[in-house]
Amino acid sequence: MDARFLGIAELAEVPSVAVVVDVMRAFTVAAWAFGLGAERIVLAGSLDEALALKGRHPEWVSLKDGPPAPGFDTVNSPGLLRSVDLAGRTVVQKTTAGTVGALAVREASLVLCASFVVAEATARLLRTRGSDAVTFVVTGEDGRAEEDLACAQYIAGLAGAAVTDAAGSLRRARASRAAAELTQGVRKGVHPDDVDLCLELDRFPFAMVAAEEDTLMVLRPVKAPAGRPFPW
Repeated sequence: MDARFLGIAELAEVPSVAVVVDVMRAFTVAAWAFGLGAERIVLAGSLDEALALKGRHPEWVSLKDGPPAPGFDTVNSPGLLRSVDLAGRTVVQKTTAGTVGALAVREASLVLCASFVVAEATARLLRTRGSDAVTFVVTGEDGRAEEDLACAQYIAGLAGAAVTDAAGSLRRARASRAAAELTQGVRKGVHPDDVDLCLELDRFPFAMVAAEEDTLMVLRPVKAPAGRPFPW
């Protein structure tokens, strides 16, 4: 598999297949939302759009980065999300990097949103689709976020049938700037368990596919195909 690893600003053209990676924390939070029973996640392009969607659909659950804010039901934290009733509900998510990356490649033929908690499922879906060329969008720190790059390279290795170093990839992520900022309280809207929850490898058995639905970019879980065994 021909894998490219690009930051959002480096996307000069629309890729055919894109895997948008945000480990800490957008697409860990999204996976947790589905794990808690959410039906779908609408990826908002701005805070104003998220608030407008919430205003038109008060039964939807809205979340954002940072501290709690009026109009939003919760924040972009997997630890804090665990206390929210999401069964059968629609979530509106707006984050600094993850949702921005997904919207930047919305015209791709296949858009997957990923983190360590859905790594194997994401790789299995790529292998099943026979994706020869995949662009991994490393969303954090202008494409330099170590946790996102480690996860992207790990998924690329799995999808390409290479022997992968799961423990080493997780160590890189735990030593990242983002992990330190979450642990030290530099970022707001944080639960003490967030870093550990972001590094639970293959916690969930589904991949996450984003596609346009009635002008909205909507993320949904897709059960990972069984496929061939990985070479570990």
